Amino acid sequence: MLQHLFAPQLVVLYVLVGCAVYVHFRGRERLRFARQIGDHSTYLAPYNVLMYAGSAVPNEPVIPVERFPELDKLKDNWETIRDEAARLFDEGFIRAAAKNNDWGFYSFFKSGWKRFYLKWYDDFLPSARQLCPKTVELLNSIPTVHGAMFAMLPPGGKLGAHRDPFAGSLRYHLGLVTPNSNKCRILVDGVECVWRDGEAFMFDETFIHKAENTTDVNRIILFCDVERPMKYGFMTAINRWVSHHIVKASATQNVEGEHVGVLNKVFGKLYELHLGSRKIKEWNRTVYYTLKYSIGVLIIGLIVASAFR
Repeated sequence: MLQHLFAPQLVVLYVLVGCAVYVHFRGRERLRFARQIGDHSTYLAPYNVLMYAGSAVPNEPVIPVERFPELDKLKDNWETIRDEAARLFDEGFIRAAAKNNDWGFYSFFKSGWKRFYLKWYDDFLPSARQLCPKTVELLNSIPTVHGAMFAMLPPGGKLGAHRDPFAGSLRYHLGLVTPNSNKCRILVDGVECVWRDGEAFMFDETFIHKAENTTDVNRIILFCDVERPMKYGFMTAINRWVSHHIVKASATQNVEGEHVGVLNKVFGKLYELHLGSRKIKEWNRTVYYTLKYSIGVLIIGLIVASAFR
């Protein structure tokens, strides 16, 4: 009996559940338990807990940006970056995805949020090299910046409470064109950060966070994913391998013809299934949730049953 309880598939399940419980209760704010079960942060919890354990910076919602001196050149040249971002926005390049191929941020588009990718855990996008070369040159001189984009939140725009799935990076925001008002802000585990022109802050995006712009002015920022500093060299190597071989599969395009990662190709195919599930939810929420949780129970049941064969 004991050997069945410690079958490899059950050990994996124990680790997943234990790490997911830790992630759920990490910080002061949390998702509803039912939502947490289906959230991507649940299934990436083992990797994220490893990143938290080896982190060389505090496991806190907001981290002093001064701990990242290599990013000073971005703030020092914020007006140059702003000018390129503002021109892109005026010309319509900062926009929502034209197709269902941006899995990481597709839910944001409903609020009017728009973006222009500079790089995403890979090389710089060709359109970024062509349209904003000065910003690309600055970012290219900072190897720890693995992802970057311009992001716009319109007047009245709100992003609901959520966790980002990957703890191997930290999120850097630099204000470019902002209302310079406390009414345009992000709350990270309840800690308020306000976007202001030329000012930057760093936060851990795997804490619950939400954003709002209740002014009548667009907010445009430089949004970067920066490598989480680790205490040990082997953990840095693991994190870089995952970033450059797995996370880059979520890459997408600004314009037609640019590379789309495999995760977003699959997402595009699965989106129709997602729309079908939403129709079921609109028709009968009880049926929707019964089906959703029955599938989860079935999968766990099959794993347990396989351990006792």
